[in-house]
Amino acid sequence: MKAETGMGERVLALVSQPPEPGCVPSPRPADAAARAIEAAATKAALAAGTLALPPGPLGWATIAPEMLAVWHIQRQLVADIAALYGRSADLGPAQMLWCLFRHTAAQALRDLSVRVGERVIVRPAAQALLQRVAGAVGLHLGQQAASRMLSRWVPVVGAAGVGAYAWWDTRQVGRAALLLFEREQVIDNPV
Repeated sequence: MKAETGMGERVLALVSQPPEPGCVPSPRPADAAARAIEAAATKAALAAGTLALPPGPLGWATIAPEMLAVWHIQRQLVADIAALYGRSADLGPAQMLWCLFRHTAAQALRDLSVRVGERVIVRPAAQALLQRVAGAVGLHLGQQAASRMLSRWVPVVGAAGVGAYAWWDTRQVGRAALLLFEREQVIDNPV
């Protein structure tokens, strides 16, 4: 339970303050976002694959740094996509949490969003709700981390697999951000 709480706290710290975007609104945000997604996915794959190279027990010590490195790349990607669409002011903790973990912990995030036609609305989220959702996401991510331990026993193959997953995962985060920011939608910031 303590490890799950720790992971939930890490998730909450990750989303509580979105990073400053590294770009400005674009006249062609979809094209710029596609390039940003590919660049971030490649960067995440390299970071994760490199950190997954140490074998066995030494490799276990790299699981948390690997996950954090990929999450930092992904959160910057979300902030950059919001900026490309001129929506940086709309990006709060609930939106960041939704974009980062929608594809891996959809059940835990169901209380944050509602789909109305083609629009996605991320509802207001009080700190208590964000903590509960982050805890549920943390539990799911803790289970993922346990499964990553196996990849540390076969270094090169495991590193390639971890890198490929980080690439796919980052593309999913980018797609979630596109879904949220490319349409004129109402995004309710936390109260």
